[in-house]
Amino acid sequence: MNARAQRWLAPRRAQALARFVLWSLMAVAIGILILILAFVLGRGLRHVTWTFLTAMPLDSGRAGGVLPIVVGTLEVTALGVAAATPLGVGTAIYLVEYTREGRLTRIIRFGAECLAGVPSIIFGLFGFVLFVLTLGLGWSILAAGLTLAFMTLPTLIRTSEEALRAVPARYLDVSLSLGATKWQSIRKVLLPAAFPGILTGLILGIGRAIGETAAVIFTAGSSLPHRIPRSLSEGTRTLSVHFYQLAREGISADNAYATAAVLVLAISLINLGAYVTLNRFMRRYR
Repeated sequence: MNARAQRWLAPRRAQALARFVLWSLMAVAIGILILILAFVLGRGLRHVTWTFLTAMPLDSGRAGGVLPIVVGTLEVTALGVAAATPLGVGTAIYLVEYTREGRLTRIIRFGAECLAGVPSIIFGLFGFVLFVLTLGLGWSILAAGLTLAFMTLPTLIRTSEEALRAVPARYLDVSLSLGATKWQSIRKVLLPAAFPGILTGLILGIGRAIGETAAVIFTAGSSLPHRIPRSLSEGTRTLSVHFYQLAREGISADNAYATAAVLVLAISLINLGAYVTLNRFMRRYR
């Protein structure tokens, strides 16, 4: 083989090698995900019945179901995301559209990145001191939800900012040239165009909030509820905390795996719902 043919084949071999390596890495990542799902669902789904989902827990979780725990999980997660979303998206809009690159924006970004790396137990301790003790909220859904809002806020800020920056500048230029105000352009043009990226950050925030354990124990408590929470001032136990308690204390391996399966299914349904919503929105937006 002459030198010209070798020079022609070398890039193709490198491309084939890169494709093989990337495909292998993707296969390993997907394989790990499938392995985890198969392990959890294989051991837990057989114990997930209608009675388990709709009954009250009994005998420290050895018997009964997880209805108040599921409700408490949804309430804590919804409150945390509802509190963090306007703050996160609003901060991102401010950084992208109302400030110039300078010391202030660098400080805000640095603070958000630092918050994203803080361990969850530190957020739990902060929430315990501020909301439970100082503000007198006690171990409650409200204290836990506000603490989770602080946890998810950095993720929402960074993902929303990147989504807003990815929108071509000409979109706003055209809107402004047609007589729209800046806020109208942001609300009618920028936010709809950046919605997929913002929704991705929201899903990441929900995933972190719904699976959090340490911060919730410090702020919502870990006592086993025997009725559905009736107000935000009541304490609760989330699915992740319930699974931790059942597994750590060896109360019931079957119910622990069933709780883990319910948690995995809840996260999967949330992701599926967000995916369907995103597809419908993109079709209508186009």
